[in-house]
Amino acid sequence: MGQPIVVSSTATARPGVWRFDTNRVLTGMAYHRYRRETPVVGDRPPDELARRLFEQGAVDEVHIYGNAVTVTLARGRGPEGIAEIIEGLYTYYREGVTPAIP
Repeated sequence: MGQPIVVSSTATARPGVWRFDTNRVLTGMAYHRYRRETPVVGDRPPDELARRLFEQGAVDEVHIYGNAVTVTLARGRGPEGIAEIIEGLYTYYREGVTPAIP
């Protein structure tokens, strides 16, 4: 099952930039910035979230600080589906996925 995340989204004053606030802290006191052209390395939750957002195809940049995820959308793309990716970050057992047994 995992731990669901509740997400609210807001368009910022900059066109193409959206902020997603969560009910869970994702980074602690450090911020993390990711760009589509730079490979995401690491296994921390913000690293995995950035990978998933880039795989979706609508995001060019991701900035994560505490419980806020700010994304810069690719030209001509909208924020559809981004909140769902964030909400599913800690959901481990999905339909079609076999759970790992230690």
